[in-house]
Amino acid sequence: MNIDVIKSRVKADLYVYSLHAEIERKADSLTFEEIELALLSGEMLEDYPDTGRGESCLVLGFAHHTPIHIVCGWRGEQLCIITVYVPKPPKFITPWKRGEK
Repeated sequence: MNIDVIKSRVKADLYVYSLHAEIERKADSLTFEEIELALLSGEMLEDYPDTGRGESCLVLGFAHHTPIHIVCGWRGEQLCIITVYVPKPPKFITPWKRGEK
């Protein structure tokens, strides 16, 4: 996946949310605007060429001062937001670094 392609799809409003992403978005009290801001300012942290469900990646972006992780993949030609969450311990030490397993 390519971060520039992700950003262009977001700018063109060519993306969808999975049901899981919507549940997680609400659980962390994130708005659609915050997720868009995070994607447009984001960087790709991890690339998953094929997880058995197709290509996806983990993007880290910020909405104001809040770090947001967004897992993106493809649903046909549309970008799909698979899940979103605010990274925090113990799973993440910092927004960029995973915690111990």
